[in-house]
Amino acid sequence: MNRRLLLALAAGGLAAPAIGRAQAWPDRPIRLIVPWPPGGSTDTIARIFQAKLAEALGRPVVIDNKGGASGSIGATEAARTPADGYTWMLAYDNEATNQTVMRLPYRAMEAFAPVSLVATGPLALVAHQSTPYRNFQDVVAAAKAAPDSISYASSGVGGLAHVSTTLLQQQGGFSLVHVPYRGGGPAVQDAVAGNVPLFMSNVVIISQHIRAGTLRPLGVTTAGETRHVPGVASFAQQGFTGFEAPTWWAFLGRAGTPEPILQRMQEALAKALGDAEVRKRIEEQGADVVASNSEQCGRFLASEIDKWGKVIRDNRISAES
Repeated sequence: MNRRLLLALAAGGLAAPAIGRAQAWPDRPIRLIVPWPPGGSTDTIARIFQAKLAEALGRPVVIDNKGGASGSIGATEAARTPADGYTWMLAYDNEATNQTVMRLPYRAMEAFAPVSLVATGPLALVAHQSTPYRNFQDVVAAAKAAPDSISYASSGVGGLAHVSTTLLQQQGGFSLVHVPYRGGGPAVQDAVAGNVPLFMSNVVIISQHIRAGTLRPLGVTTAGETRHVPGVASFAQQGFTGFEAPTWWAFLGRAGTPEPILQRMQEALAKALGDAEVRKRIEEQGADVVASNSEQCGRFLASEIDKWGKVIRDNRISAES
């Protein structure tokens, strides 16, 4: 038997167990890491499609909340798991900004295999009903009159809410005081209580409070008005030309996961997100279902890392800021 044939047979023998595992997958419950505490937008969206994803896969999908450090604790754990298709992550937009803000033990584009961009939505700057701010220009005028006298909350240092608000301040020539929280859940509690006058957040966790009148929307980060916050002008429409910062959620697997498993997960997720009730519930929260393919997801994540990395470096934002 010649050497080439021996090598081919050996390679086939090594590949066979991997192919067999992929064909048998999944044969036990799936773990979905949500790198944020319960009550935040990422947790909310994960729980909306959880049951339908489990149904599509034929196995339970168990959500594991691993909050802390702007999502990096859970993401770091996800980056260290075996590439066997049994641990996945629902990433929030912080996953892109953390690549520049923090010194991480992994690089997102190397550690993860993109599966799908799940949804996108607007960020909104809201004011507590007790404040005198009726529109964003009121905030700008007050901040220019008394720099660093007005505080705003966000879900954490270096997140899209923080970085995009920093860009607004840079473009508008005013200064606010940033109050970071450990996730959107704790932040929205203080915002609703009036403990912080302003809150930049995705609409998912504040929509009910906007409808109730407790939080007053002053501007959104989409290019124009959005149906999720009707009647509220975007920052681009309020003089910040070209400003756009949509929030997003992406489903990621571990790099090195067998391609058949990645494909099966993408198909199962697309089926779950295509369910009329799932789509309705996500959209009612203030987000738009995307359900992209893996290539589109990968390109989007890479572009977000580049775009916001520049803003972070220009403004010297770090995990300690």
